[in-house]
Amino acid sequence: MIVMKLKLICFFFCSVYSLVGFSQSMDTIKLPAPQTVGGKPLMEVLKMRKSTRSYTVQELSMQELSNLLWAGCGISRPESGKRTSPSAMNWQEVDIYVALKSGTYRYEPKANLLIPILAGDIRAKTGSQDFVANAPVNLIYVADYSKMNDRPAEMLAMYAGTDTGFISENIYLYCASAGLGTVVRGMFDREELKTLLSLPENKHVVFTQTVGYPAP
Repeated sequence: MIVMKLKLICFFFCSVYSLVGFSQSMDTIKLPAPQTVGGKPLMEVLKMRKSTRSYTVQELSMQELSNLLWAGCGISRPESGKRTSPSAMNWQEVDIYVALKSGTYRYEPKANLLIPILAGDIRAKTGSQDFVANAPVNLIYVADYSKMNDRPAEMLAMYAGTDTGFISENIYLYCASAGLGTVVRGMFDREELKTLLSLPENKHVVFTQTVGYPAP
């Protein structure tokens, strides 16, 4: 019995050490500069835009990820810091968290970085559909209510949902242009994701969105 307990204790501490080591190995990722020219004509992209619910496991390149995130809410006017997607009062209250097989990161538009948030693969936690766990990218939209000037609660949710919608539609249009698939999703456990991401009380998960190569 004592030997068994010692083995269990050893296993526990080895697991913790392994997780800590993996967390420490996650580095900030400097994304390549987004490619902001080219692509399909707007009217063609609007005709092609659709939701996709079947994906291959092929990962996106760092260049594709940079283009994708810039399209969503990147800095389009560096002199003013304004973005590709609008937000009420220019609050810019919505952050994109990027869940990859290698870990979860927060997109920092100003420096075009992926900031490490959480080690391990939480893609399956971003939605209840079968395809979510293996699709290469799941975006998590997080709204910071503290940036929204003490509006009533129902207005906070309305503005955050609307501004997230602008970002997600930009993602849809980019994916249509780049030959990628995507779908926005609302079926997931918001409180579980909030806990996993260690979000403070003022930050709320709004929607999630899957991105990847469509399955044939």
